[in-house]
Amino acid sequence: MYRIGIDVGGTFTDLVAIDPAGITTLAKVPSTPEDPSLGVLDGLAALADRLGLQRVALLGDTDRIVHGTTVATNALLEHKGARLALLTTEGHRDVVEMREGLKDDRYNLRADGRIETPLDPQSLDEAIAVLQRETVESVAVCYLHAWRDSRHERQTAAALAHALPEAYVSLSSEVLPQIKEFERVSTTLVNAYVGPVLSRYLARLESRLAEAGYRGPTLIIQSHGGVAPIAEAGRLAAGAVLSGPAGGVAGSVYAARLAGEPNLIPFDMGGTSTDICLVVDGQAALVMDRRVAGHKIALNSLDIASIGAGGGSIARVDAGGILHVGPESAGAVPGPACYGQGGTEPTVTDANLVLGYLDPENFLGGERRLDPGFAERAVDKVAGALGIDRLAAARGIHRVINTNMAEGVRLVSVRRGVDPRRFALFAFGGAAGLHATDIARQLGLARVIVPRVASVLSAWGMLATDLRFELSRTHIGDARALDGAAVKGLFEEMEAEGLARLRASFTGPARTARAVDMRYGEQVFEITVPLDDVDWSFADPLPQIVERFHRRHEALYTYSMPDQESVLVNARVAVSGILEGLPQEPNLPAAPPSPAAGERRIYFEDWVTAPVYALDALAPAQTIAGPAIVESATTTVLLRPGDRATVTPQGWLDVTIPATAGA
Repeated sequence: MYRIGIDVGGTFTDLVAIDPAGITTLAKVPSTPEDPSLGVLDGLAALADRLGLQRVALLGDTDRIVHGTTVATNALLEHKGARLALLTTEGHRDVVEMREGLKDDRYNLRADGRIETPLDPQSLDEAIAVLQRETVESVAVCYLHAWRDSRHERQTAAALAHALPEAYVSLSSEVLPQIKEFERVSTTLVNAYVGPVLSRYLARLESRLAEAGYRGPTLIIQSHGGVAPIAEAGRLAAGAVLSGPAGGVAGSVYAARLAGEPNLIPFDMGGTSTDICLVVDGQAALVMDRRVAGHKIALNSLDIASIGAGGGSIARVDAGGILHVGPESAGAVPGPACYGQGGTEPTVTDANLVLGYLDPENFLGGERRLDPGFAERAVDKVAGALGIDRLAAARGIHRVINTNMAEGVRLVSVRRGVDPRRFALFAFGGAAGLHATDIARQLGLARVIVPRVASVLSAWGMLATDLRFELSRTHIGDARALDGAAVKGLFEEMEAEGLARLRASFTGPARTARAVDMRYGEQVFEITVPLDDVDWSFADPLPQIVERFHRRHEALYTYSMPDQESVLVNARVAVSGILEGLPQEPNLPAAPPSPAAGERRIYFEDWVTAPVYALDALAPAQTIAGPAIVESATTTVLLRPGDRATVTPQGWLDVTIPATAGA
């Protein structure tokens, strides 16, 4: 049986099929922004063709599909979400605008969340009547202290189900049952805004896959890197806002084990954007304060920095004569000028074609021909605006985009006190291979790793992760004064709830992980403290929890304050269903070094003639010295002078970069 990963990007839809022997088959087709499910079906047909099968036969022999989608992201970025209403406690509507900036005494910060004033049925009926008149399609319900007691939100949901049966309803007590009103309101609003759009897309995708012959489960990768069933993904739609990039991080964590390199900088450059993060000691960090399109989403998500830099990024010259590249993108339609689909603006792909880095006859394995004439005319716009020749303009576009992306790496490393030179750059995405070694030079990195599945690694990585359900509850108080047995019982209740949600769709092995958010009494922000090594057989686990908080605070900030009040704010539980792991792909058979398949003139500071190698024909342990080009059907890797690539047993490229001054 096959397992298939599908990643829908802004320009291309990537697919990977893995058979029981670990053999990986790739496909890449243009995305269909008007309805991404059409591109998915096109990709499945292309994937089946590469396997010598009909699409219906492939789907009939597939037992798992994992999908990453940008539908929720795009709905938020493009302001194309649902017609939305907010029901909240009287007097608190303005929290959406006030955000975290409210500094007066409007709130009693010692409130414990218990009900003082019952829900007013007449007020609720009047509000619902307004919603009916306004024909809203989604409702966010966020009452002031629903994190503590959800009864009023549940009563409201029941009334809405009767009066607006077609409406998508998000309760803050289900989306984010935590203290801090703005974070809870913002996250619930995002959930309600993108939920109908995502749910409709997932329903349409599920229906079309069934019509095409698929009978297995479809899982959606979440922003935290785990996967969820379609029903759960639609219910907690805000958790899928970083669905696509999360697959690349999941794949990078898995690749760190395969490559024996625990410290990686995943660098995912596609057609529209580049996603960058850190894998430290084989793990990727999670954060709870992401902002997407200016909206705060306080759900756990992988710590990914996304920048508007990709193969489709458009170059322009401003009124002051400064060259900019991105964040605007030509996207899938019309795409770069060289695609010949009506695009006329100069893009990174057009510049790379002008510089000789791309083979116009062998793009996407020869399925699409690139037109050098269109690329040249587009790049000439930049050349004319700057008063330079075409090659200098193309070289300038290439260097500016590289500088932008190097700054993105500094954003997740240097600016956080991390020296990037301790890491290897893990380059993937269809466009990364042409840019990675120059970016490494700018940062002073000595090593770049390019996997054989580089162009579709996000789709591949989705198959290397597990089902994951996350729960949180606020239980605020000085840990020294809390009831240890009650805290222990709270974790047990949360685990039981998470396991029940997991068992609704999965009967395999499971594991749980516990954590707490804690702070010292006078601090404003909490830190998350893993509790993996707490001995829960003790009746009162709080002394161990507090000790681990002090230890974690010292590890993060070099000091702890054991004499201070240690405040436990949120309890967290992650329940994971352990999916069958990726089978080990067989190593390449021993073979003599493969000769170059040809040669091509490429431009650096001047034209040079460089050998061109076929990636899939390279032998293990073969070395290639730059300048050189290494091509596959879906990606191209540029080795610059001084670079030296060694082929790993898996067929990956491990590139050594000559020493530079660095970052």
